[in-house]
Amino acid sequence: MTDERITKLADVLVNYSTRVKPGDWVHVEAEVPGLPLAVEVVASATKAGARVTYNLSSQSILQAFLRNANDDQLAFGNPLALKMISEADVAIFIMAPENTRSLKGIDPAKLQAFSRGRREWHEVYMQRSASGDLRWTLTNFPTQALAQDADMSLEDYEDFVYGATFVDTNDPIAEWEKIRIDQERLVQWLSGKKDIIIRGPNVDIKMSVDGRKFINSYGDLNMPSGEVYTSPVEDSVNGWVKFTYPAIYQGREVDGVYLEFKDGKVVKATAEKDEEFLIKMLDTDEGARRLGELGIGTNYGIRQFTRDILFDEKIGGTFHLAVGSGFEEAGGKNTSAIHWDLICDARTDTKMLIDGEVFYKNGKILI
Repeated sequence: MTDERITKLADVLVNYSTRVKPGDWVHVEAEVPGLPLAVEVVASATKAGARVTYNLSSQSILQAFLRNANDDQLAFGNPLALKMISEADVAIFIMAPENTRSLKGIDPAKLQAFSRGRREWHEVYMQRSASGDLRWTLTNFPTQALAQDADMSLEDYEDFVYGATFVDTNDPIAEWEKIRIDQERLVQWLSGKKDIIIRGPNVDIKMSVDGRKFINSYGDLNMPSGEVYTSPVEDSVNGWVKFTYPAIYQGREVDGVYLEFKDGKVVKATAEKDEEFLIKMLDTDEGARRLGELGIGTNYGIRQFTRDILFDEKIGGTFHLAVGSGFEEAGGKNTSAIHWDLICDARTDTKMLIDGEVFYKNGKILI
C-alpha cells in the first residue's frame, strides 16, 4: 500500500511547485529507487490533463558509462535530454540515489569533461528557467543511501523528508503558501540594495548586488525549500570564506574548503580533504572560479546537516555561495558548466550588513 505522504508529495510537485495545466508536456525524470514517487507523479500529472513522458535513470549505468567512455563519448551531449529540456513545459526531477558515493572512483578529469559535454543542456535549462518557459522542480525520494549519509534510520529519514516538505500535514500547499508570503517580505526589503558585507570567524567577504534581484525560493523549484538568493556582480567579490560544512559534489565530499576572492575570482583555494578535486572543478572553465550565487537559508525547520544540498543549503542560520553559473532571472551573467553550492554556518558571531544595515546576525534575520 502506498504511503499517503508519497501521494501528497506528488500532488504538491504537480499542483503547487510546477502548477501543471491541461496540455502541458510534463517530463518526469527519476532514479530507479524513486519509482514509487514517480508513479504517483505520473498519475497526478495525467489527472491534471498533461501529456506525460518519463524516464528512469540509474547511477550504476552512469558509472559504467563514465568508467569506459573516451574523450569523444564524454563530450557527446545527449540529444534526447537536450530536446526535452528545450521543449517541455514542465520537468520534475526525482533524486533517489542507491549510493551517494558511486562516482567517487571516477577520474576527476572525466567528470570535468562530462560536465563540459552537458554544458549546452545546462545553458538551455538555465535560460528557460529564467524566462519562465520551463517550470521545473526537484525533490528527493528517501533511500537507504540518503538516510545513511544523514546518520538516520530509513524510517527516521522518511519522517524528516516528509516533515520538511509538510506532506505530513493536512494541507501542505497551504503551509508552503505561508512561507512564500513571509519570504516575499524579505525579497521586497532586499530590492534595490547594493552592497553586502559578511563578517565572522569563518568569513570576511564583501560583494555588490547592485542591479541584481533576490529570488524567493518557496517550494517551487526545490522541494523542500526556504531560501532567498541572488547572483552577485561578477567582478565585485573580495575577501575569504571557510565553509563549515563538507562540500558535496559529484559523489565527492570535500572538507574544510577555503576560498579567497579578488575582484570576483577565486585566487586561492584549499581544502583539508580532496583538495585536488576542488581545484579540478574550479578549473572546469573560465566561469567556474566566479560566484554564481549568494543564498540565505531561511528554513529553521531543517536543523541538521544531512550531506544533501537540497536540504542543507536551506538550513536556517546559514548562507551559501555557489561557484559557477549564475541565475539570469536574478541578473547574473556568469556562465559555467558547473554550479557548486558551498555552505557556511553563520549562527556564531557573524553579521551580514546590507547597505550598512544589519540584516542578519548570528543566524537570525533582524529586519
